[in-house]
Amino acid sequence: MARQTATTEGELGTLTRVAHLLAPGETAAGVARAIENAAPKAGPLTPAQLVAMYRLMYLSRSVDDREIVLKRQQKIFFQISCAGHEALLVAAGMAMKPGYDWFLPYYRDRAICLALGNTAEEQLMQAVGAAADVASGGRQMPSHWSRPDLHIVSTSSATATQCLHGIGCAEAGRYFRNHPAAAKDIAEKNGSDYRAYHPVSWQGDEVTYISIGEGSTSQGEFWEALNTASNAKLPVVIVVEDNGYAISTPVEVNTPGGNISKLVASFPNFFFAEVDGTDVEASYAAMRDAVAYCRAGNGPALVHGHVTRPYSHSLSDDEKQYRCDEERDADSLRDPIAQLQMRLLREKILDAESINALEKQVDDDVQRAADVALAAALPTVESIPLHVYSEVVDPAGPAFATEVHPAMDDTEHTMADLINHTLHEEMKRDERIVVYGEDVADVSRDEHLKNGTLKGKGGVFKLTAHLQRDFGSDRCFNSLLAEASIVGRAFGMSVRGMKPVVEIQFFDYIWPAVHQMRNEISVLRWRSNGQYSCPMVIRCPIGGYLTGGSIYHSQSGESIFTHTPGIRVVMPSNAADAAGLLRTAIRCDDPVLFLEHKRLYREAYGRAQYPGPEYAIPFGKAKIVRPGKDLTFVTYGATVPRALQAADRLHREKGIDAEIIDLRSLSPYDWEAIAESVRKTNRCIVAHEDMLSWGYGAEIAARIGDELFHDLDAPVRRVGAMDTFVAYQPVLEDEILPQPEDFYRAMEELAAF
Repeated sequence: MARQTATTEGELGTLTRVAHLLAPGETAAGVARAIENAAPKAGPLTPAQLVAMYRLMYLSRSVDDREIVLKRQQKIFFQISCAGHEALLVAAGMAMKPGYDWFLPYYRDRAICLALGNTAEEQLMQAVGAAADVASGGRQMPSHWSRPDLHIVSTSSATATQCLHGIGCAEAGRYFRNHPAAAKDIAEKNGSDYRAYHPVSWQGDEVTYISIGEGSTSQGEFWEALNTASNAKLPVVIVVEDNGYAISTPVEVNTPGGNISKLVASFPNFFFAEVDGTDVEASYAAMRDAVAYCRAGNGPALVHGHVTRPYSHSLSDDEKQYRCDEERDADSLRDPIAQLQMRLLREKILDAESINALEKQVDDDVQRAADVALAAALPTVESIPLHVYSEVVDPAGPAFATEVHPAMDDTEHTMADLINHTLHEEMKRDERIVVYGEDVADVSRDEHLKNGTLKGKGGVFKLTAHLQRDFGSDRCFNSLLAEASIVGRAFGMSVRGMKPVVEIQFFDYIWPAVHQMRNEISVLRWRSNGQYSCPMVIRCPIGGYLTGGSIYHSQSGESIFTHTPGIRVVMPSNAADAAGLLRTAIRCDDPVLFLEHKRLYREAYGRAQYPGPEYAIPFGKAKIVRPGKDLTFVTYGATVPRALQAADRLHREKGIDAEIIDLRSLSPYDWEAIAESVRKTNRCIVAHEDMLSWGYGAEIAARIGDELFHDLDAPVRRVGAMDTFVAYQPVLEDEILPQPEDFYRAMEELAAF
């Protein structure tokens, strides 16, 4: 087909501005956006559009090249390029709407960020790690994009995790469309409701962009994202940037058959396009059609663009060690910038002089941006602890120290009952809350919900029973059997202002989600310098003492998560504390891991009357469940009733009076309560259900020895499980896990020291 070369009078005016000097204060992205908005939405690209795209592509390459120079001069510390991907990404940026659509890019996506409105100066500020870096304030490597006003969500170095974030982001947009009242702002900023600090932005036809390198399509998060996007017909455009390599691994080794398009072709409801990603015309047509398909509500799209990688994976890599010269030379012939430059000359859209002028202006602009970045102030040491946790809602503060509401009757409820009741109350109060996980819904097929023919499941422990019946299938629903998907989608939802309260069915199966928890959820607020956050609640049954729970239904491991900054960790031991701590977890502004001991769900110990719809307990406030004067026993979870049993026996038989402290909250924890008790008793035991070595109690014991040494009359003791796994046979289980007899013996020995 013949290329269109005619140029209108209006386009010539724009063309002149782009090819030569821009108006003062005008960015290349602004010009590109103006051209795109004025241009037809179908048909070949106009000359003005081609020039604008060339300028953005060249700008991206120029920033890459400037960073390479700075890295070799040791003025920046890392460099990874977008080179070879520019045509596909500029086309993607011009097909979408910044600040309207949502963007989950990855580290090669410099060009789309420039097309959306990110500037060269902003990108170079990140390269030098300046305090004024808009993406992270010097906390992230270069090419880790973030701009809230453009809806570019902060990215990490982890590959494929952003796929699930984009799914949750799209789900949130659809949810607010169907529940517009949930998006209303909470006017009163009293420090006790996350909603007051999370204004919601949504559009009825927004689209979410997710990009990924071809190598990362081997990650499970990619396939989990495809599953949900397909099933839910979500408006997401997934762009696979295929440059033939995953660092040094060629595509045929990484992907069966060497072509990801062939592998995903059977997913229903998708629009698929496989294009030459070095051709701006083909790339723009594919992106335009994909976005239109999604915006019309037809379902998701996947655009597979074949691009090149003219530079090594990063400046820390040398591709000459694993790519032959012939292959690299062939790639250079497909360079998208060279191809578009030749087209501009061939079709007489620009002459050589105009192209040289355009490129010189871009290079000069980038040099000025680099000079500004190199002269910029660096972050202060005092800024390091900022934004680890929310600084507007303090879950350990007095706003969450509420009174017990007088009970309407004297009925005592189990922990399971009050967790379920609290979930009902909070969902009724806050329409932003959704509950999902494996088997948490009453039923998955709505016809059974409507006709009431089935009782419904409501969780394997029945803690979410009737939530779906009472609040609908879009507020309580079953997830994929994929823990990373559960948590990763919650990331995207909470970034948009929702409050997902998700369930991991058993702690033993939380490990696929740990990548999302440690590398994404915990660090989002800090890595974005406080611009993004993802408050959510991850409910998780934990622990043993089950008589037959065995290896995969008895695990503990809370210390792994208390060792992760950015996540709050709580573990109640009784019904009233479960209700109060869960309410705080839901209303606070941080991600919370809410650990529920399975053995305590329906135990006689710890039953309580209903404490009222506003009852909350601050995090980091321990409870003395048994006062004493002879020794301090610090514990939590299912070891609390066992410690009480041992202490009561010790008092009866030996007259020794142990003070039992139930921590309730593990991160933060109540150091003041521990210290006050140890100063009184001068002896301390720290106990937990997890194995003794490397357990949670080690940190507390070490701190007591460090800070309270002069108050001690005996060494600090620890009691925990054997350093092994929990066995199925009850005789073995009883020996492996700490029992009341173990606590009794430790207390007796310490008191006699």
